[in-house]
Amino acid sequence: MIPARAALAAFVAFIATAPLFLPEFQVALLDYIGLATLISLGLVLLTGVAGVMSFGQQVFAGIAAYTSAVLTTRYGVSPWLTLLIGLAIVAAVSLFLGAITLRLSGHYLPISTIAWGIAIYFMFGNLEIFGKYTGVPDVPALASGHAMYYLIWAAALALLVASSNLLDSRSGRAIRALRFRAVMAESFGVDTARLKAVVFLYAALFAGLSGWLYAHYLRFVSPSAFNVNAGIEYLFMAVIGGASHVWGAVIGASILTLLKEWLKGLVPSGIGASGNYEIVVFGVLMMLLLHRASAGLAPVLARWAIAPHRRAIAPQAAPLPRRAHPAAGVALLEVRKASKRFGGLVAVRELSFGMRAGEILGLIGPNGAGKSTMFNLITGVLPSDGGEILFLGERIDGLAPSQIARRAIARTFQHVNLIGAMSVLENVALGAHLRGRHGTLRAMLRAERAEEARLLAEAARQVERVALGAHLHDAAGSLPLGQQRLVEIARALSADPALLLLDEPAAGLRYAEKQVLAALLRRLRAEGMSILLVEHDMDFVMGLVDRLVVMDFGEKLAEGLPQAIQSDPGVVEAYLGGVA
Repeated sequence: MIPARAALAAFVAFIATAPLFLPEFQVALLDYIGLATLISLGLVLLTGVAGVMSFGQQVFAGIAAYTSAVLTTRYGVSPWLTLLIGLAIVAAVSLFLGAITLRLSGHYLPISTIAWGIAIYFMFGNLEIFGKYTGVPDVPALASGHAMYYLIWAAALALLVASSNLLDSRSGRAIRALRFRAVMAESFGVDTARLKAVVFLYAALFAGLSGWLYAHYLRFVSPSAFNVNAGIEYLFMAVIGGASHVWGAVIGASILTLLKEWLKGLVPSGIGASGNYEIVVFGVLMMLLLHRASAGLAPVLARWAIAPHRRAIAPQAAPLPRRAHPAAGVALLEVRKASKRFGGLVAVRELSFGMRAGEILGLIGPNGAGKSTMFNLITGVLPSDGGEILFLGERIDGLAPSQIARRAIARTFQHVNLIGAMSVLENVALGAHLRGRHGTLRAMLRAERAEEARLLAEAARQVERVALGAHLHDAAGSLPLGQQRLVEIARALSADPALLLLDEPAAGLRYAEKQVLAALLRRLRAEGMSILLVEHDMDFVMGLVDRLVVMDFGEKLAEGLPQAIQSDPGVVEAYLGGVA
């Protein structure tokens, strides 16, 4: 198999030498592939990775193209200055549209992108300043000969590498969590709304750069290049190439561009009639391709030809700074008459309890008692319908999960909430998100490598702590359920929490693994960490916790020491069905 860097070097060498041995027509096709790559790359980040489907990216290309065309032909502005002006306008428009669009979910979101794509297309075609449907001719060229080819591909390669760097970073892990694990990401401090807006902005700027290059490459701009069909084609490119893989943008753009050109000449001659029959054949081929490779071609090619990349870990990296934990005995968490209803079902009814720093408190009860709902109220995943929740004297009910995470609260989930395709190391490193500072721009430039090394080293230490060091680079989804729960615990520990909430951490573990987990939790308590624990294994709970709170039908049934709870008749009746 070919190492990833060798494959990249071979591709760059081909792009650099292609004009020296290819005919002009094929070089022109490479130009179109490079322009399309820029837009489909934005869609890889936006749709494939972040999960925001858009049929309107061609609009941003059109805005930049028309801005440069009008300013250069009518007002004599330098094309290089129009690049900055065009991208500034694209940024403003994308932030405005993003503020409206990204609030939507489900099918409303892609429909809204179609709506503003149609609206702006008709704006291009009906305003006199844009030449209406005739377009704007005589746009000045940026360079002569093959210089434009190299400019297009320099931009494409630079953004491909920058996007790859971005996804291979602290911010990239957060972006990869947006599509399927947004609740989990928020619980570790990721501001998902802001991050989606940032990715939406980058995708728009990539398209804007493509539009600016397009205008000065063709030296003509018209609305037909920026209609809704173009938006669908760009989305096709991302999906065909592999919507969750950066280099899938190049693969998809190449296949779509070359296949359309090939079919355009082959199909009419084959059936002896003129017309756009290639679209029919193209559609059938696309359905067959997606049926056989639903994730696109990039992951298939990577499995066949590219050696897997393993994240390097620097054991000598300086440890991340630790939080100062509250002194033992300080009032840590206080729940006052918390309530939560789901329609007519009362999941939590005026529940009150408290815990002090340095203790392990068990929250137990039969299935459906409301324990996990209480966890979700404490961490902000669910809004409470009444009562108060205080952490170190500050009310946290009503705060977003990301804000609560910043107050040194970390959790695991009742149902495993990992990103299955990511390695154990990267899943755990996501827990340390708030312990890093550098953002997306520094990640694109690889200017945050020192911090990234510290985050990965911390994650590796926590993986070793839960005895999963042998699985550090395995895909998290490939592990058995019990080990996945240990990965979740390691991820929560990476956040360096003052309060650790564990939702059924021993579920799926063998007896020996439970003993190792219990020993770990005792060590954490000795180090000053406070633990709130939901668990059904009573043998595990009774030998571990300092106190217990028993819930039944959303209410507190009992509270006290394990020995007292075990002999409480009401608890025995509710929890064990009357069997002692």
